[in-house]
Amino acid sequence: MNAIQETDFDRTLHRKSPVELSVRDLHVAYNTLRGPFHAIDGISFDVSPGSVLGLVGESGCGKSTVVKALMRLLPEDAEVTGDVLLDGQNLLTLSPSSLREVRWNKVALVTQSAMNSLDPVLRIGDQIVESIRAHEKVSRDVAWKRAETLFDLVGLPAERLWEYPHQFSGGMRQRAVIAMALSLNAGLLLADEPTTALDPIMQDQIMARLRKVQEMLKRSMILVTHDIGLVAENCNTVAVMYAGKVVETGPVAEVLVTPEHPYTIGLYNAFPRILGENEDRPSLISIAGGMPNLLTPPKGCRFENRCPFATEICGQKEPPLVETSPGRRAACHNATRAAEFRKLGALPETWAADADVNL
Repeated sequence: MNAIQETDFDRTLHRKSPVELSVRDLHVAYNTLRGPFHAIDGISFDVSPGSVLGLVGESGCGKSTVVKALMRLLPEDAEVTGDVLLDGQNLLTLSPSSLREVRWNKVALVTQSAMNSLDPVLRIGDQIVESIRAHEKVSRDVAWKRAETLFDLVGLPAERLWEYPHQFSGGMRQRAVIAMALSLNAGLLLADEPTTALDPIMQDQIMARLRKVQEMLKRSMILVTHDIGLVAENCNTVAVMYAGKVVETGPVAEVLVTPEHPYTIGLYNAFPRILGENEDRPSLISIAGGMPNLLTPPKGCRFENRCPFATEICGQKEPPLVETSPGRRAACHNATRAAEFRKLGALPETWAADADVNL
């Protein structure tokens, strides 16, 4: 692959600063014939400049809805309230014209379905050029040079810019989508399940490219995933979601090693781990049951019906997300007993549907 010469336009974009994101009390409700569906219910989190936040949880917990709410890409029947402050600017109150200036320039989205994100009748290079020229007053030649730089950055030959999406493999299409998201070097990248439907080797290559870009350009990033392994490898902090709520937050190395919320404990025990030389491989443990109906959310803890450690108060009162130690927060009435719960949570019988854990 020939070395790509950096242009003045590239250098200008690379001088952009990473951004700080602060989400406060975000609510998203979809209006349905049976009433509002509370997909996101009062979540808050922060992304420091140049850091990576992992947003993790099982399918249906609301992770992708959060990302779409940040970009204001939800359908018209969705009611969104709260504050989404990007360097102090509230994205939820911007006019359509102001929002267009923010998208791609300050915040960009890497979607989970590359084939659905690319126009099948336009060459990849033309699509990247179009996205650049929609926001910057540059010539087509300058925009094409930028596209070549981006392809070099994500490990694709520049000559492939002349090809159509159907001529790319799944992994190559995903890299092209990443290149497009990076076209204007936005300060915040939203990566929504960027490795879905890819084989493990390609997943690793895609995430390696994203890590390289994030570290080299010092971009802020939110990685949305159900894969704890991806969070462990790529994120500084993590927010664990369940049924539209954030139930635990903190540094990755602490939350994944010593989880304090029963749901996080269950996720940890359901995920395969690399063991030491003399360690026995533990059984993978699934969490029995399913999430509550968010048309009629329970008044107490939303995990109460699946939690083997639930006590009487858990079904009566919603637990707030409170600080349990510096930099860590958990939404559990019994968070002070987390060490006890971790020991019991390592036993398969604890998570059985008919389990009766004596607390």
